[in-house]
Amino acid sequence: MKILLTGCGGQLGRELKRSLASLGELVACDRRQLDLTDPEALRDAVRSIAPAVIVNAAAYTAVDKAEDEPAVAEAINGVAPGILADEARRLGALLIHYSTDYVFDGAKPTPYTEDDTPAPLAAYGHSKRAGELAIAASGARHLIFRTSWVYGLHGANFMKTMLRLGREWNELRTPLRVVGDQIGAPTWTRHLADATALILGRRDTPDGLYHLAAAGETSWHGYAEAIFSEAQRIGLLDKIPVVHRITSADYPLPAARPANSRLDSTRCQSDFGLALPDWRTGLIDCLADARF
Repeated sequence: MKILLTGCGGQLGRELKRSLASLGELVACDRRQLDLTDPEALRDAVRSIAPAVIVNAAAYTAVDKAEDEPAVAEAINGVAPGILADEARRLGALLIHYSTDYVFDGAKPTPYTEDDTPAPLAAYGHSKRAGELAIAASGARHLIFRTSWVYGLHGANFMKTMLRLGREWNELRTPLRVVGDQIGAPTWTRHLADATALILGRRDTPDGLYHLAAAGETSWHGYAEAIFSEAQRIGLLDKIPVVHRITSADYPLPAARPANSRLDSTRCQSDFGLALPDWRTGLIDCLADARF
């Protein structure tokens, strides 16, 4: 089958490019080759390629910056997925799209299921929810995977920031301050990409919305400590930095974050027989790759 992959230069897109390559003819496009803010160019590209599957890994992910440019976030995260879905319907193609825990307000005390009502707190979450709704309304065959706290060796993410700060701390010795009252599951891009390929390789792929995140849970503070501990164990850091646990109020940002980002992935496991490993397993394997 012919697969169109958008956002192939991003942290998830790079892993998908590897994972999807064995499934058929892969047409991988980055932002220079496929501008999601240009609706007509996007439609023309999809019609020219005529894929059997569209995997949309392109996204506007600058959560705080989205507060200042919500129209750009909406164009990429909200409007473009709807266009891709519309073109997928015309072609009879399957659209795979990725969404986020940030569509929820984090007020629920337990992990969120697919049946919980979204209530985004900020522009980024609103734009991602708009994309979900546009896809669902299109009539296209689709799979939407909501995930959380995505990281990998490519792009900008919390893990890479902590590794950089850890190396700097070896010289400055300034205690790091990390939020400890937001809970979620760090999810490795490779696990997401491999899961996507396994699901796409099935003969019977149901439509719908699924939560697909790493098992287990932690806070950003706990995540940082795990990064430093494992990085020191395998030789990426000489010493483990001192990390102070702070509250969200102690570290105000332009965009509000949900206190609870946990996603219940039971439905995905039930329908596909697939569950992602514990977040610590992903972190250990990802950092092992970072050594080379």
